[in-house]
Amino acid sequence: MPPPAFIDTALARPNLPPGDFPDSVPVREHGSWLRRLLGFMGPGYLVAVGYMDPGNWATDIAGGSRFGYGLLWVIMLSNLMAILLQILASRLGIVTGMDLAQACRAHYSRRSVWMQWLLCEIAICATDLAEVIGTAIALNLLFGLPLAWGVVLTAFDVLVVLWLQQHGFRYFEATIMTLLSVIFVCIGTNLLMSRPDWSGIATGFLPTRESVVNPESLYLAIGIIGATVMPHNLYLHSSTVQTRRFSATDAGRRNALRFTAIDVLIALIFAFIVNAAILATAAAAFHANGHQEIAEIKDAYHLLGPALGTTAASMLFAFALLASGQSSTLTATLAGQVVMEGYLQLRMPPWLRRLSTRLMAIVPALATTLWAGERGTTQLLVLSQVILSLQLPFAVIPLIRFTSDARLMGKFVNPLWLKIAAWLIAVLILALNAAMLASAMT
Repeated sequence: MPPPAFIDTALARPNLPPGDFPDSVPVREHGSWLRRLLGFMGPGYLVAVGYMDPGNWATDIAGGSRFGYGLLWVIMLSNLMAILLQILASRLGIVTGMDLAQACRAHYSRRSVWMQWLLCEIAICATDLAEVIGTAIALNLLFGLPLAWGVVLTAFDVLVVLWLQQHGFRYFEATIMTLLSVIFVCIGTNLLMSRPDWSGIATGFLPTRESVVNPESLYLAIGIIGATVMPHNLYLHSSTVQTRRFSATDAGRRNALRFTAIDVLIALIFAFIVNAAILATAAAAFHANGHQEIAEIKDAYHLLGPALGTTAASMLFAFALLASGQSSTLTATLAGQVVMEGYLQLRMPPWLRRLSTRLMAIVPALATTLWAGERGTTQLLVLSQVILSLQLPFAVIPLIRFTSDARLMGKFVNPLWLKIAAWLIAVLILALNAAMLASAMT
């Protein structure tokens, strides 16, 4: 199917690497199933970063300390919804050769495209803001660095992005996977040291009436779900799946869809385990010991060591937070390039794109840190999540529409059951985000 005339065919062709990475990744068409799968693994981990970034930590900690293991089912539900939406994003990229931003440019009016681009840019800056604050807090906890200095230092990770972009997309993916491994090991070790009630964990995956009826529990549940699906991940994933150099035939696309779905499933199960472990650790270390009002990352850090009887627990927590912030900033940068090139067909040097996005996050974070201190940065972190929730409809609804359009997707159009499931998830996410926004404004 030729790309719509409204977009540049150079940008629309399949398997074009995002941003300025020099080459795409070849995959095996024959051989063992595992070797073929390994060729497609990578893009799922880039989006998994967004589901365990510093913006999610506060809600996980608050949920565990306040309600024990009772909200684990909410983390599981939000992850299932995220898996489905990310699979839709990968389907769009593989079948059409367009990412979500390019598809929006091709099918909406120019005025709508400009408005969507502006809202998406604001959301990416809000995402970057959360990563700046998370990284600054981690540097403060580990090295005693003042928050303001930590905020300023985050500008220099542009050098990391530039170095990775000179070495190819696989190096970028390997870096992200390494940081995710650090998070997994640190959080997993803390969970084991907290000696949780495993039967309580198993019970926590079953919804209860109390967790829905209790207003405080419901508010935290809304926060967990509302902060889970990150709009920039949908743009990013629909682009990064095109880095695989698969056969541009129906059979090639079918194989790519299957292996990419497995990649998403494995990566987001990984993210689910991390989020569930953070909540379970908070339940075992704080809730079980009478500390039921822990809602901030710094409070969790200072109490975790005494609660578990070792300062190593606090250090592991801070290292995981630092890895989370750094991995999230790298993927947010790439998402920003995808959005700008897709909506506007405007290519910007990677260092300039990275620096401009980072400065738009650093300026408010630095001003708030200097004026309001630690409490202000926490409020700014909450505000960033509210901004993300506002942009979410402009990513989710077009994604479902495009992948459900037979004229665009051909024989790979969403089947009826998938359409129904996707729209139900969209309605639920949007309703919960609206409720979270209303609560934040009262």
